[in-house]
Amino acid sequence: MPIPSQRHLFELPDGVTYLNCAYMSPQLRSVRAAGEAALGLKARPWRVKPEDFFTGSEALRGLFARLVGADTDGVALVPSASYGTAVAAANLRVREGQRMVVLAEEFPSNVYPWRELARRERAEVVTVARPEDGDWTRAVLAEVDARCAVVAVPHCHWTDGSYVDLVRVGARAREVGAALVVDGTQSVGALQLDVGTVRPDFLVAAGYKWLMGPYSLGYLYVAPQHREGVPLEQNWLLRQGSEDFSRLVDYRDAYQPGARRFDVGERSNFQLVPMAAAALEQLLAWGVEDVQRTLRALTDRIARGATGLHLEVTPEAHRVGHLIGLRRRGGYAPTVARRLAEQDIHVSVRGENLRVSPHLYNTPEDVDRLLTALAPLL
Repeated sequence: MPIPSQRHLFELPDGVTYLNCAYMSPQLRSVRAAGEAALGLKARPWRVKPEDFFTGSEALRGLFARLVGADTDGVALVPSASYGTAVAAANLRVREGQRMVVLAEEFPSNVYPWRELARRERAEVVTVARPEDGDWTRAVLAEVDARCAVVAVPHCHWTDGSYVDLVRVGARAREVGAALVVDGTQSVGALQLDVGTVRPDFLVAAGYKWLMGPYSLGYLYVAPQHREGVPLEQNWLLRQGSEDFSRLVDYRDAYQPGARRFDVGERSNFQLVPMAAAALEQLLAWGVEDVQRTLRALTDRIARGATGLHLEVTPEAHRVGHLIGLRRRGGYAPTVARRLAEQDIHVSVRGENLRVSPHLYNTPEDVDRLLTALAPLL
């Protein structure tokens, strides 16, 4: 059964139709409560104990590990998707003349690091053209061959929700000796991803969209074969024995175990960590598969209505359930999103798509309100 409306758990005023979770999630009431309690703690720093620099972040690491089927040692806490991708780029070997595969119109954070690595190593970035039939999986597999060093793809395209089968792509990457780097920012938390099945070398996800958390706190999964790599920073929390503040001047070469060496400095953030943890606890309580099933019903309704307005959508077999693009050849006038927002209907324009991304605070009535308001703007 679909999950019933959860609008009461969010800070959404009456009359606001927010269909834009791919831009930024609204705030859960539980996340606000956690943040307010954390601010109170900061006002009393004498109550912050040395162990608090570790306990909160370790609990958060474990929650994300549960969400993606990982071991806790495989999770690093990072401030952004670009930071996590930079860690991957710094720890993957690319030789002169090799190729790195990305999608056309991919989000910049999963393009710029590979361009820079290609420039530095005299390698090549290969951009997979957008397939007319919406089947990105087939298009990516056609470009992955023995020349590939890295396949850097999302679970779904950020502009329209078209799907990439990471199990098949990952299997092909391993077959040719290439690394699989996944940007899960637009999928993790709304679409089931198990790292034991996909087997990515690196998986990164920003935390403020489908993971419902605060800005500037995200997650990086690192496969076991890369956990002895080089971190971007050399902050003190990364080293073994840093729990004993009285001996921090006894400098150590050894790192904390697993992917912790890749954590961002000040990862113990006493305000953001409790907020992010509250968000992940709620997602785990709902269940990602049930979230996807519920949102699929809404995006299917959007697809039917959009077709009636002579807009294009990716075929159902090639799109995810939580995010959909209503494509108009030639794109949308700049005024369309603004005029919808003036009616308190909130979506995004990305490329030629009006990107619609509902969540559990939305209802079929929200979908109908969008379609009714959109029709005269076309």
